[in-house]
Amino acid sequence: MKPNKETHNYSDIDIAQSAHLEHIKNIAQKLNVGEDDIEMYGKYKAKLPLDLLNAEKVKQSNLILVTAMTPTPAGEGKTTTSIGLAEGLNMLDKKTIVVLREPSLGPVFGIKGGAAGGGFAQVIPMEDINLHFTGDFSAIEKANNLLAALIDNNIQNKKDNLNIDPRTVVWKRVMDMNDRALRDIVIGLGGTANGIPRQDGFNITPASEVMAILCMAESFSDLKERLGKIFIGYTFDKRPVYAADLKAENAMAILLKDAVKPNLVQTLENNPAIIHGGPFANIAQGTNTIIATKMGMSLSEYVVTEAGFGADLGAEKFLDIKCVSAGIKPKALVLVATIRALRHHGGAKKDEYNDKSVERVEAGFSNLKKHIDNCKKFGLSPVVAINAFPSDSEEEIELVKSMCAEHSVDAVVAKGWAQGGRGMTDLAKAVIKEIESGNNNFKALYDWNLPIKEKIAKIASEIYGADNVIYAKQALSDLRKIQKLELDHLPVCMAKTQKSLSDNPTLLGCPTGFDVTIREFEYAVGAGFIIPILGNMMRMPGLPSSPASEQMNIDDNGVISGLS
Repeated sequence: MKPNKETHNYSDIDIAQSAHLEHIKNIAQKLNVGEDDIEMYGKYKAKLPLDLLNAEKVKQSNLILVTAMTPTPAGEGKTTTSIGLAEGLNMLDKKTIVVLREPSLGPVFGIKGGAAGGGFAQVIPMEDINLHFTGDFSAIEKANNLLAALIDNNIQNKKDNLNIDPRTVVWKRVMDMNDRALRDIVIGLGGTANGIPRQDGFNITPASEVMAILCMAESFSDLKERLGKIFIGYTFDKRPVYAADLKAENAMAILLKDAVKPNLVQTLENNPAIIHGGPFANIAQGTNTIIATKMGMSLSEYVVTEAGFGADLGAEKFLDIKCVSAGIKPKALVLVATIRALRHHGGAKKDEYNDKSVERVEAGFSNLKKHIDNCKKFGLSPVVAINAFPSDSEEEIELVKSMCAEHSVDAVVAKGWAQGGRGMTDLAKAVIKEIESGNNNFKALYDWNLPIKEKIAKIASEIYGADNVIYAKQALSDLRKIQKLELDHLPVCMAKTQKSLSDNPTLLGCPTGFDVTIREFEYAVGAGFIIPILGNMMRMPGLPSSPASEQMNIDDNGVISGLS
């Protein structure tokens, strides 16, 4: 009998392992893609070649962005809602594909878990997707670290080198694991044969600019060009050094020759899903690759995709950076909310998230309202998806619906986690209605050609609600470098906490009367954006005291348990 989470205590992996998987060639056929046009990785995974991209079909497809209110530490279920919505649309005979990011091993073995959805709204094979998958992250890691090795090799070799000042090198090595001991290290110890000693460190793979570049590239030639633009540091005579100066871009691109192709898998209900790329949303653009999104739009009538964390991070970057760069426009936006998150922003402590409280939900609505207002600034009227939990009360749900209605927004209960596609048809109908109304007309929040401070001020005041932007001494120094490098025309990819609309994680709800502080800047020249850093952002997370890995097991038959 099929597991049913409404009546049985099954885990996500139990449900995924009980599912019937169709051969990936059958999934491709649902997209009118033949077996000879895919590159199979076993029976249930495949790569889609870039020649399937179709610019005319991209223009005709209906792109739907799924984002969320400011989340609780556990998240509010954007991926689950995205997958469930795709199932619901397919159930209504709308040819739909869901396009998602790939999970990172750091969160999988740490505290957050995987990113393949949950309950009866999952992409499968779940274990493969959450672990090594098709090797994309490994390829990104190797390309990143090849550049790091080339930099140190150039510094080491005194003949025909670039005269790089080791003190200015900003490029770090990466690995896809939470390992705090590698954040700040010293390399090159042990004698002259081992290189020049200098300070270095590791980032987690999703924080690599190579990941960001893969997600922003629109072709293989564009990928190579962007790799060559990676900024490394300065020479002793203050000249900027880029990856192209080391002739690194072609070798790096060789390592990425397969990783650039989107991955085709399936949902629990055997509908097609594309999963590709995985940058974090608090330190990078937080969305899947442009190639994957356009691939979905080339192959289907409707495309459901998501952007990481709350709408102030993932959605803002998706809309202001990805959409403008790629020339695509979402025709609908789904804003995921949970009663738990509303209670959280209304004052509930972590152990009170499941305690029914109309008063806390009403108080916490200020956060959801701010996100609704923000979405409308992009010309998009959101559909609010109330991701259902067993602890929700009808009174709380009806309150949210009525408060959303006061702001001319539909709120629909989403039951994808418990029911799959049949629990998402109401949301699917609401999204179709929004698309067919023709009322949405996407517009970016700012013009890329504005001065950097004006772009930041626009986001800080209109999206976060800040009164002022304060620049630390280091930030002002970095700004001068950015201007000297002639990077003013690039968009800004804000790096801040996901726990608050502000840069202070303790300010919940819809804070007012606050300033945000830009501590410093980084610049991802190849990816094509400037990164203002608000607060202390972590590019190499650490493991919790009781990591998720401790609960995992694999038996003699290779069956995995404890993965979520």
